[in-house]
Amino acid sequence: MKNILTLVCLLLTGTMIAQISTPAASTSQKIEQVVGLTTVNVDYSRPNVKGRDIFSADGLVPHGKLWRTGANRATKISFSDDVTINGNELKAGDYALTSTPNAKNWQFHFHVYEGSSWASYIDREPALSVVAMTSGASMTESFTIAINNVTDNSADVDFMWATTKCSFKLGVEVEKRVMADIESVLAGPTGGDYYNAASYYHSAGKDLNQALSWINKATDVAEPKFWQVRRKALILADLGKTEEAIKTAKLSMELATKAGNDDYVAMNKKSIAEWTK
Repeated sequence: MKNILTLVCLLLTGTMIAQISTPAASTSQKIEQVVGLTTVNVDYSRPNVKGRDIFSADGLVPHGKLWRTGANRATKISFSDDVTINGNELKAGDYALTSTPNAKNWQFHFHVYEGSSWASYIDREPALSVVAMTSGASMTESFTIAINNVTDNSADVDFMWATTKCSFKLGVEVEKRVMADIESVLAGPTGGDYYNAASYYHSAGKDLNQALSWINKATDVAEPKFWQVRRKALILADLGKTEEAIKTAKLSMELATKAGNDDYVAMNKKSIAEWTK
């Protein structure tokens, strides 16, 4: 009985301890912002001032010393596309962001992200380092990273803590991507699009004249595909245009022979034999 009571007490004590929760000394925050067509994500921890001297020669974050730019773990910043940081090019990807705060400026270091241990980046060469000037700011108790002044092709990434603010300019590419999309869409459907539409109409028994119109657009090119020409021959045959179907099947067979596709050679031979009876 004594052993049972002891076990019950231990279980109750363990349950009580497991239920006790306390606030984290440094809370975590994740932010996401779309700048132009680029998605930016930041994952970091937010230490508090708590009456301490933060940025100074002998402060919590000493001048000239590498800092994790937050607390607990490496601050992670991600870009879905290539960007510029203060005009310097940086490839799309995930980066551990460290910094070296000084009295009048900070150096920001972007390391290719390989894990949350910020100490592992101390002796590594960053993919990019830039310098940004500091400015005074109203009191900010919790370290804050924010993305502000968002336009179609830029934004300010602000770092604020205590009475210090430092920012770098984020640039994104919009015009090239938009122009490429415009040119692609306005150029109209591709040969593959016309082929797929014609194939569906033919297979579904829909308007064969429309199917023929589409397959003509797919095959009326310098180097037509043998399987697309084969589809045209089948459509012509179903429209009762036998002579054209045979001529087209012969072209498909010739193209399939050059491509080394024996299956299509055989299929075309069989169709030609059937259509010439």
